[in-house]
Amino acid sequence: MGQGFLQIGLTLCLVIAIAPILGRYIARVFMGARTLLDPLMNPIEHSIYLVAGVNRKDDMTGWQYIRAILASNLVMGILVFGLIHYQRFLPWNPNNFFSPRWHTLLHTVISFVTNTDQQHYVPETTLSYFSQVAALGFLMFTSAGTGLAVGIAFIRGLTSKRLGNFYVDLIRSITRILLPISVVGAIALVLLGVPQTIDKPLIVETLEGSTQYIARGPVASFEMIKMLGENGGGFFAANSAHPFENPNGASNLIELIAMISIPAALIFTYGMFAKNLKQAWLLFWMIFTAFVILVWVTVSGELQGNPLINGTLGVELPNLEGKEVRFGVIQTALWVVTTTATMTGAVNGMLDSLMPQGLFATLFNLFVQIIWGGQGTGIAYLLIYLILTVFLTGLMVGRTPEFLGRKIEKREIILASVVLLIHPIMILIPSAIALAYPFSLSGITNPGFHGISQVVYEYASAAANNGSGLEKLNDNTLWWNLSTGLSMLAGRYIPIIAILLLAENMSRKPVTPETAGTLKTDSLLFTTVTAGIVLILGVLTFFPVLALGPIAEGFKLASGS
Repeated sequence: MGQGFLQIGLTLCLVIAIAPILGRYIARVFMGARTLLDPLMNPIEHSIYLVAGVNRKDDMTGWQYIRAILASNLVMGILVFGLIHYQRFLPWNPNNFFSPRWHTLLHTVISFVTNTDQQHYVPETTLSYFSQVAALGFLMFTSAGTGLAVGIAFIRGLTSKRLGNFYVDLIRSITRILLPISVVGAIALVLLGVPQTIDKPLIVETLEGSTQYIARGPVASFEMIKMLGENGGGFFAANSAHPFENPNGASNLIELIAMISIPAALIFTYGMFAKNLKQAWLLFWMIFTAFVILVWVTVSGELQGNPLINGTLGVELPNLEGKEVRFGVIQTALWVVTTTATMTGAVNGMLDSLMPQGLFATLFNLFVQIIWGGQGTGIAYLLIYLILTVFLTGLMVGRTPEFLGRKIEKREIILASVVLLIHPIMILIPSAIALAYPFSLSGITNPGFHGISQVVYEYASAAANNGSGLEKLNDNTLWWNLSTGLSMLAGRYIPIIAILLLAENMSRKPVTPETAGTLKTDSLLFTTVTAGIVLILGVLTFFPVLALGPIAEGFKLASGS
């Protein structure tokens, strides 16, 4: 137990140390300032620009940026669909796998293109090494780079008069940030025991004399971009609970830090662009505090254990169900909060076995999407909450709301509302349909309140582009593959479109000088009000679902029924 608390403390300290340093580096990359990687990456990037016909000095309008994202993502999706469909003819397929069913393949492609990585299949018995690395691994870089580019474009729109060029932002996201860190991280994972091979599965004879096939593959490189890019899709069905993906405490720590590093750093990247590191630190501590509270709630619930089991046995035991013994209760609790806070979706334990407190924390993360948040989109959502706070507080005092010296008017509020409202729409409506047909359509295996959480979590994970699930859900069916695919697409691209149009609107507004009546957004009071508005909006939107799910389940367990 002490080791688990030590890892929590070490993880939090490393996040505090790494975030501002990495945030400044990311800002320098996208500001065009000199970095240590320039001698190596400049020639590579210039060659890519030349071949692709991209002029890195050409800025895009909002709609040009949007069209570039949609077109590139569509082309990449079609390419990957074809690679997996014809994987039996391609190399690195020692098990001679054929194509999955069409709706499973469609769901998989949508999932990885949208940075969700929700998996309704067993990877080690479905996909070849080539499909895992060249197809899904490729999308892990490009989908994470797309999200990062959107976040940077939004920051530029708020702080300058340009959005940038999507293709340049995407390439620099990969070459300057995702690829270098992934290479270093993958080497570290190999040294810690994560395999990196294209050999076929290992065949061994068990003590009983039977034959066992041990799946392996190029796992280390896949694992690192999975965590760093907030992808979350596992090389194996057990994900990061599998010893080949996450063998020990050291690899667990590396993967935890990889999940948090970029979304936490982007808060300081914004501070660099806005020339206001004071506000960046205030926002960081706001998110950090919320994160610590949710970790405490989850850890407390898991340590208290299941009252029904403890009452029967007459002892006080933590909730050990669904936990890997090499990580234990506390490290698993830290992981589940981190993976849902960052929209990564990777797991090192069974989320379906969480106590109601942990399920409440994970669902809350998926609902608000800003406690670190998704790759690039997390910082955009956070800044949108700031804009809404400025708007509401400005109305209270009778002033025209301004953010970073630019007026917030009707169009900006409409676009901000679209970003925040599409999420509950793509969760609650399909959840209601699925719950109306619990057996024939949904395949719900858990009765009562937990079954409600099971369904809502699946759609919350899809709409938030997280990808984790409560499992035990019969999800590899036509209904689940198509309905969650729709939630993933709408949850990804509709907010991106609104975010970029909002950024363009803000970039075109004149900057007015500060006066004595200008609302200070870099104060503790304003940050506290922002936290309150986030909480109120989250509660108003999703409290009925939480009350029918984890809260009701918690009361039921406490009553002993």
